[in-house]
Amino acid sequence: MFSLYGPAVLVAFLITLLEMTEVVALVFALSAEHHTIAHGAWGAIGGTATVAVLALGFGALLIALPQDYLLSASAIVLLGFGLFLFRSTLRTYRRARGLAPAKLSHGAGNAAAVQFAGGFSVGMVEATEAVIVLLALAAAGYGASAIVGALTAGLGLVIATAIVQERIRKIKVPWLKLGATALLLSFAVFWGGQALGYAWPGSDLALLPLFLLFALVVRGAIALGLRTTVPPPAAS
Repeated sequence: MFSLYGPAVLVAFLITLLEMTEVVALVFALSAEHHTIAHGAWGAIGGTATVAVLALGFGALLIALPQDYLLSASAIVLLGFGLFLFRSTLRTYRRARGLAPAKLSHGAGNAAAVQFAGGFSVGMVEATEAVIVLLALAAAGYGASAIVGALTAGLGLVIATAIVQERIRKIKVPWLKLGATALLLSFAVFWGGQALGYAWPGSDLALLPLFLLFALVVRGAIALGLRTTVPPPAAS
C-alpha cells in the first residue's frame, strides 16, 4: 500500500530545496554576462538529469562513487568562469563611468557553451549531494516519501524561479556581476577545499563568509582597476 512518512518527506524536501537553490543561484551567476539564463539553466537541467538517471539505474552504488574528482572539476570550471566574469565586471564598471567604449557583441556562441558547461557541472555536484540523502532514505524504506519530497521541492523552486527571474535581472548590471563573480569564486574555493579533504566550519554555512570576503576582494580589485584606467579619447 502506498503511504508517506512525514519526517522522510520533510528531509527530502529540505535537502532538495537547499541543493537546488544553490544550483539556481549559480545559474544566475553564470548568466550574469548574458541576456538569458537559458544556456546555464539547460546545462543545470542536463547535469541534474544525468545524476537522476544514474541514481535510478545504479541505486546505492552512486553513494560509493568518489566525489573528489567531480568537486575538483567543478571548482576549476567555476574558478575559470569567475575570473572571466571578473574581467567582464570590470569592463561593465568602466562603461558605467564612461571609461570604456560601448560593448560590442561577439563570442556569443562560446559564452553559451561555457555557461552550459558550468551549469551542467553545478547541476551534477548539487544533485549528487541531494541524491546521497535521498538514496539513504530509500534504503531505509522511505523511497516513496523521498520522491514526493524531492519532486515537491523541485517543482516549487522552478515555479519560484520563473516568477522572480525578471526581478533579479532588473538589478543594476555592475552590482549583479560583482555578486555573481563573488559567488562563483566562493563556490570554487568551497568545493576545492572539500575536494582536498578540508572540513569547512559550519558546512554549507561557510559559503556566507566566503561570499562576503570575495565580494570585498572583487570590489577592491575593481576599484584598483578603475584607478589605473585611462579614459578613452573624446570623439571629434
